[in-house]
Amino acid sequence: MVKVTIKSKVLSKNDQIAQSNRLRLHEKGIRSFNMIGSPGSGKTSLLEAVFQSCGDKANCAVIEGDVKTDNDMQRIAALGVPAVQIQTEGACHLNAEQIESKLENLPLDDTNLLVIENVGNLICPVSYDLGEDCRLIVISVTEGEDKPLKYPSAFISADAIVITKIDLAPYVDVVPQQLKANALSINPNLKVFMTSAKTGEGIDKFADFFYAPDENNIKE
Repeated sequence: MVKVTIKSKVLSKNDQIAQSNRLRLHEKGIRSFNMIGSPGSGKTSLLEAVFQSCGDKANCAVIEGDVKTDNDMQRIAALGVPAVQIQTEGACHLNAEQIESKLENLPLDDTNLLVIENVGNLICPVSYDLGEDCRLIVISVTEGEDKPLKYPSAFISADAIVITKIDLAPYVDVVPQQLKANALSINPNLKVFMTSAKTGEGIDKFADFFYAPDENNIKE
């Protein structure tokens, strides 16, 4: 009972800060994504592909979350996109207070779109609202068709999913359409995109959603 009470208080404080983050971003006309996915699902590669192909459509900024290193931040910054790093030093998720602290280090007045790349995990990040407008699950075909069924909470909480590395599907005995069907069986309202950062397949279609006007998935 004590554990439930403590968790409730932690999440309550987090939710208050998250809402403050959301209002602050909205006041500046900034839409935001929270990208959640397993290590190696291709989150950073997906961002690189979108920025390289369509980077002139919006002024973007990125907050990178990892247990250690700033490797992903360096990859994004190399494309000319403002990026900051959060190293969690062992924690398996980002929280709203960490996002709040990093907003000060980004050029918000010149930003239209903020992407938060969460720590690689399909469990811990799900409970924490960061102040995002859209929660995006990134899952690669190399993870198998059954991941939505094994981690339903992630997909229930999401607004959209991107299935990545579809060029590898024939080599890992996975049918992307079955992976999509499993995700939709958990949450039929999901927007689903199939992509390959290597070949470019599906990137333009996802970019249309990514850079879409404010009426798409904007939370009040």
